[in-house]
Amino acid sequence: MADVAERAGVSAQTVSRVANASPRVDPETRRRVEEAMAELGYRVHRAARALRTGRSQTIGLVASTLATVGNSRMLQAVADAAAARSYSLVVVTLGDRVDISDAFERLREQAVDGAIVLNEATELARGAAAPADLDLVVVDSPPDERFTIIETDHAGGARAACEHLLAHGHTTVHHLGGPAHSFAAAQRERGWRDALEAAGAPVPPVCRGDWSAASGFSAGSALARDRDVTAVFAANDQMALGLLRALAVAGRAVPDEVSVVGFDDIADAAEYLPPLTTVRQDFDALGERAVAALVAGIEKTGERAVDLVPAVLVPRESTAAPALVR
Repeated sequence: MADVAERAGVSAQTVSRVANASPRVDPETRRRVEEAMAELGYRVHRAARALRTGRSQTIGLVASTLATVGNSRMLQAVADAAAARSYSLVVVTLGDRVDISDAFERLREQAVDGAIVLNEATELARGAAAPADLDLVVVDSPPDERFTIIETDHAGGARAACEHLLAHGHTTVHHLGGPAHSFAAAQRERGWRDALEAAGAPVPPVCRGDWSAASGFSAGSALARDRDVTAVFAANDQMALGLLRALAVAGRAVPDEVSVVGFDDIADAAEYLPPLTTVRQDFDALGERAVAALVAGIEKTGERAVDLVPAVLVPRESTAAPALVR
């Protein structure tokens, strides 16, 4: 550290601030110090720093699974945001376990400074005793004074999707919903229902899947056979993909006979046949805000709050006016 300080023309304390990602260093000084570090091959010794600061500069992430597109996208976003702040990441998946306390214990064994709990796992976090020694941020959850909450505006995005279909002249919109235990699925269902009730439109029964394309095909097959169905809002793009296949198998043209809207705007949504109208969930913003809130809690620079990330409709070619209106 002394060698780096001499090379950069700064104090050892300034080198320490740069090594610990302190914001109290001006950009030009930071650049000189980082160049000196690179020239001299200086590396931060994390174990020594943890002994000195009482923090490991490591955060955890708890997810029920990484098999869904949403969770895998969130993992990437959280990893990027953590790396930008010089934090390492430890990931724990729950699988079929129903006790999240085991996940928290595994994170404690890794000496993490705090953790982010994703989506379906948040229901378990709400039911568990909050670990007093672990800062937590949960993504998608009802208000809970124990946690900072980062949430997509699922209901607002779903309302926009249904209003888009109703504006095209559809008399109602059917819903291919997500799992009953999912907070995000419940919020999207609420937005769908609110839009229909506000328009005085009939509210059909919900068909339900498990977020997968296969479940979208299975649940969507009944919708595809119903000739009164002219518009469907699917709770995510993967189920919308299965629904599109079910409609094709049933000989129902999209959007000529049935309009379809998804949710998430995954990378392949624009490549569906037809390109999928969907609601964009900003995974990068969710990951960034979750990590920022967690680090603020760890470093005692922020307060617990609820942060709502907008969800925006992205119109494409899978929606149109019903044939009778055209």
